Amino acid sequence: MRSSHPRSAAVAALVATALATGLLAGSADAAEGAVSADPIRIHDIQGTTRISPLNGKQVTDVEGIVTGVRTYGSRGFWIQDPNADDNDATSEGVFVFTNAVPTVAAGDAVKVSGTVGEYIPGGVNSGNQSVTQISKPTVTVVSSGNALPEATAINEYSVPAEYAPAGDPAAGGSINGLTLEPSRYALDHYESLEGMNVKIGTSRVVGATDPYSELWVTVKGWENTAKRGGTIYGSYESQNTGRLQIQQLAPIAQQPFPVANVGDRLTGTTEGPLDFNQFGGYTLVARTLGTVKAGTLAPEKTKPQAEQELAVATYNVENLDPTDPQEKFDALAKAVVENLAAPDVLALEEIQDDNGAKNDGTVSAEQTLTKFTAAIKAAGGPAYQWRTINPEDKKDGGEPGGNIRQVFLYNPARVSFTERAPGDAVTATGVTKVNGKAALTHSPGRVDPANPAWADSRKPLAGEFVFRGKTVFVIANHFGSKGGDEGLTSHHQPPVRSSETKRLLQAQAVNGFVKQILAEDKNANVLVLGDINDFEFSATTDALADGGALYPAIKSLPKAERYSYVYQGNAQVLDQILTSPAIKKFTYDSVHINAEFAAQNSDHDPQVLRFRP
Repeated sequence: MRSSHPRSAAVAALVATALATGLLAGSADAAEGAVSADPIRIHDIQGTTRISPLNGKQVTDVEGIVTGVRTYGSRGFWIQDPNADDNDATSEGVFVFTNAVPTVAAGDAVKVSGTVGEYIPGGVNSGNQSVTQISKPTVTVVSSGNALPEATAINEYSVPAEYAPAGDPAAGGSINGLTLEPSRYALDHYESLEGMNVKIGTSRVVGATDPYSELWVTVKGWENTAKRGGTIYGSYESQNTGRLQIQQLAPIAQQPFPVANVGDRLTGTTEGPLDFNQFGGYTLVARTLGTVKAGTLAPEKTKPQAEQELAVATYNVENLDPTDPQEKFDALAKAVVENLAAPDVLALEEIQDDNGAKNDGTVSAEQTLTKFTAAIKAAGGPAYQWRTINPEDKKDGGEPGGNIRQVFLYNPARVSFTERAPGDAVTATGVTKVNGKAALTHSPGRVDPANPAWADSRKPLAGEFVFRGKTVFVIANHFGSKGGDEGLTSHHQPPVRSSETKRLLQAQAVNGFVKQILAEDKNANVLVLGDINDFEFSATTDALADGGALYPAIKSLPKAERYSYVYQGNAQVLDQILTSPAIKKFTYDSVHINAEFAAQNSDHDPQVLRFRP
């Protein structure tokens, strides 16, 4: 989730020069060498590293042709020297930050005097790379109507296969001070073009148009291709080097941004300056935008469960509360009935309290669930019953005042819920034996809620269900978010993933609880599911599966189908269902109905598992 538009006034207000690790890289000698009798050229400002050797210096009469003008957000314009040097590591373009709406136009030949600086979108603590710019400029227009410098093509031949160099240990893992190797590393290639006029040809859309008027394409059509047209993020080493964010220079009021889904194509030539922003890194800000040619992608429908199969699903419904429009309830309900084939048990994440984000101490979700289950029935689905535990006010994270929690919906015509001394927000459920079989001490109950791992986070909800005489333990989860992690384009390589520490502890707590059940009954049917907020190859998932207690069922799918979420053009796994050893045969489906589409009812795809207990 974002707090602001990347081109909002709030971003413009952040444009004070910031210094991050390595931002002062580049010797005094280099700076003095650049400040000589010869006029300063743009490639002198850009230098051969990510940080300008003239950072903090005044420059006078820097010449270039205006290649793009931005009149909103971080206002300014890009200039490019049409007479390039012979060093591929030095960019020939630079952004001129004006603060006020610029008075120049594309094709103007200008002379710019001002201060060279390094602006970090998102601030120093974001880990983002910086943008070299000239600020507080004095601009002289020499002539107008000039031809623009020829756009540099970004394509599958020009972008290297290796993503980034390893960061310098002496600089805290930063790559800021390293000399660019644009023919070896994709990040270096893009950085060597920062501020320049670039172009792409017809490219596949791998991230749908979002509310901020941007989409993602890949210039490498063959790179880790998902079955339905996206690009799979299958390991920390497969960063999908061909991904590129696309925005447009024209204000939206003047030129609406095209609506595209994953698998569509952005056809023709898209051309404009290469920018860097905090919400995705390198971005082609199109002066000329190609045309979206729609593909044939449609929301998936899973196969209905057989009479003797138990269908269990998980779905993050994205902050659902009674103040949401009825259309959202109806659309989610229709998905449960038609796309998920009305599963027997459905674990929901992000069910909010009865007045949503209003922060007045309300914790009940009775109205939210009444409204949702009624919508499901109206859509032709079963009369679901629910079980949940209200959280303590403001203790489970999420949207302030929303008090999100996990909820079990179940179809009483197919499955029964075993009530055992229902727990509360602070009482831990345990494992005991009843009639020689494993049982929960509280059903529904929370797993280890006092564990510091769950501070400001959703506590797992455990329940006992019975299907055709067999007990099935279901544990619904919503692990800590990835908020605070650095992006793939961070100046730290590898990027710092600080949020993993918490999820690792959460996974260990759940794994320990599952092992308690299996210690009482090694043949127990246990399903751990929900928004795990981490990949199937992550340390979090490994900790959940530790000791063979659980198996990540999404690994049963071909790699090209393993995803539940699309982020910055990467199709990736966040939502999972894991099975205990007794569940040997099952069918698994990541039901793609949201993540690939511009029109979404949630940003997550639900997951369904069917098996015979």
